[in-house]
Amino acid sequence: QVQLVESGGGLVQAGGSLRLSCAASGRTFSRYGMGWFRQAPGKAREFVAAINTSGGSTTIAGSVKGRFAISRDNGKNTVYLQMNSLKPEDTAVYYCAAQLQGQIATMTQEFDSWGQGTQVTVSS
Repeated sequence: QVQLVESGGGLVQAGGSLRLSCAASGRTFSRYGMGWFRQAPGKAREFVAAINTSGGSTTIAGSVKGRFAISRDNGKNTVYLQMNSLKPEDTAVYYCAAQLQGQIATMTQEFDSWGQGTQVTVSS
């Protein structure tokens, strides 16, 4: 299985920006569909964004559309989540995940490997 390590989380004021990174191990990263999810305290893990193997197709959750963007660099084995105009309700642990069939997916059970998560806290 692929190993995933997220970074880039932190504390930011409302209206600010963060860019999360997720580095993957192995030489087959370009074959995986990738996704970002988040989980706030007491809530279920929810889909944020997904990207296909080439990076040419993305899907963004309605709650963050227009503010968040997902991208990938297959040469660096890394997927990114650019988060702009952050709101307090974006506060959560953010996880990246790999879909080994190489498809765009939006449900947690469709993903095969998960990172440990990175905390994002947005203050009002």
